[in-house]
Amino acid sequence: MGMPPQRATLAQVAQRAGVSRSTASFVLTGRHTDMRISEDARHRVMRAAQELDYRPNLMARSLRTKVTKTIALVSDTIASDPYAGRAIHGSLAAAVSHGYLLFIGETEGDPVVEQKLISDFLDRQVDAFVYASMFTRHVRLPKLLRGQPVVLMNCLTRGARPTHHAVIPDEADAGHTAARIVLEAGHRDRIYLVGDPADHVFASRERLTGIRDELAAAGTRLAGTVGCHWWPDSAYDALCRALADGLRPSALICLNDRIALGAYQGLHQAGRAIPGDVSVVSFDDSELAAWLRPQLTSISLPHYQLGWHAVQALVGETADAEVRRLPMPARLRASVGAPSRAASP
Repeated sequence: MGMPPQRATLAQVAQRAGVSRSTASFVLTGRHTDMRISEDARHRVMRAAQELDYRPNLMARSLRTKVTKTIALVSDTIASDPYAGRAIHGSLAAAVSHGYLLFIGETEGDPVVEQKLISDFLDRQVDAFVYASMFTRHVRLPKLLRGQPVVLMNCLTRGARPTHHAVIPDEADAGHTAARIVLEAGHRDRIYLVGDPADHVFASRERLTGIRDELAAAGTRLAGTVGCHWWPDSAYDALCRALADGLRPSALICLNDRIALGAYQGLHQAGRAIPGDVSVVSFDDSELAAWLRPQLTSISLPHYQLGWHAVQALVGETADAEVRRLPMPARLRASVGAPSRAASP
């Protein structure tokens, strides 16, 4: 295999254009107007650069300026998750818009892998880090990142005051939204939660708080909870048992779309129509929501916006550390309707 062609140098561009090296540098870095360089000289430099296929040596520039225009995104499993991949797209879009490259490293939750990844990124002199989590949770920032420019994406550090910028979904407001959708459709009682409202799970805790607060403000409350794991088969089994035992819900608020899938199957098994007999609302707005029939009303996780705003906080003008909660928009579809009189006890 032959050797790769030599890169054209700035000196070669200057020689071909018949100008000094500094003049060529000023033209190619966009500073020609400040230096009062003639239009003719500028055109000669640009033509020479094009003919020689000149590209600036970014590595050499980074050694001079100590800025590499690179960002590292370090995550647990976000890069390989089909839905959260949109967070990568948002991060990339923001990075590109500011002229940055984005490196992506996935740890799968292994602290040894994480330490190695961060060390490698530091060796490559990345300018800043996005530290990301697949599920919203509290994290302990790795020691290697302390003192580095870092924005947390979909995670938080513990403490009364935030130590770093963090960008997370506004799960509590999403809970308010889900309950409001049910209330505005006319449901006032027999509203059940489906899922395990585990207090140690951030999304569960925040969503449930929002649901309860919104219902309380309307003078009502949840009629109960159909407890299950956050997977279709568990939700199906739990709802089938509850319906067989006489449960007659007017509306179900499912803690995620996978639970809603199991709930759909359980209601179908029991001969209950959606939304004719039972309305269903969910969270996440995964692809499942649009695939189900009828299509599922779901509160969307703002994956793309999380990525965009995390990188934007790194490269933009940032004030003191703060937690930014991004809105979760409702995707209104066909699974919600008015209460059924036939469902009344």
